[in-house]
Amino acid sequence: MITILNRRELTTTFSMEKMSRITGRLDQERIPYRVRTVGRQNAALSGASRSRSGSFGINTDLERQYIIYVHRKDLEKAGRLLTGLK
Repeated sequence: MITILNRRELTTTFSMEKMSRITGRLDQERIPYRVRTVGRQNAALSGASRSRSGSFGINTDLERQYIIYVHRKDLEKAGRLLTGLK
């Protein structure tokens, strides 16, 4: 079981496709993981400016950040899996 005390960050990406490739590979190797999704258009962060200007000028590819965590004992093995992924 992965908890906040025993997890380590494996990688961070803004690409849903890359996140899917990584988690698919972790599933194949039976390495447990957690994905945390951070919305970058949070009103608290942007001062609610999106409501005034819409999404003009915002790169939608960077709207969500995916942080993938694994158990600390699996970090080295999971890291080796990433070297083969493009």
